[in-house]
Amino acid sequence: METGNEFNGKDVGADAGQFRIEAADGDRGRFFSVRPLGNERYELLDDDGSIGTIQLDERDHSRCESQGCELDLPLLHSVRDQIRGHLDRNKDMG
Repeated sequence: METGNEFNGKDVGADAGQFRIEAADGDRGRFFSVRPLGNERYELLDDDGSIGTIQLDERDHSRCESQGCELDLPLLHSVRDQIRGHLDRNKDMG
């Protein structure tokens, strides 16, 4: 299925704009570092390093795609919601 989203794009630097989120994983929270890569793409990192990349859909904020992530769907949606919330809070502050 063609979505029009591509996972290639310019890298904005190693730690440029990196932030931390806590996402619900069942009945507990998991912490991730999130590194913006540009074009609505974000690298997810845990304590062991990179665990994959997700791309938020600019037109449908309830949807995202993942590449290399082995997170279950509910956790992936929680991560997406936390990233979107972080972006919305920072947009309101800036």
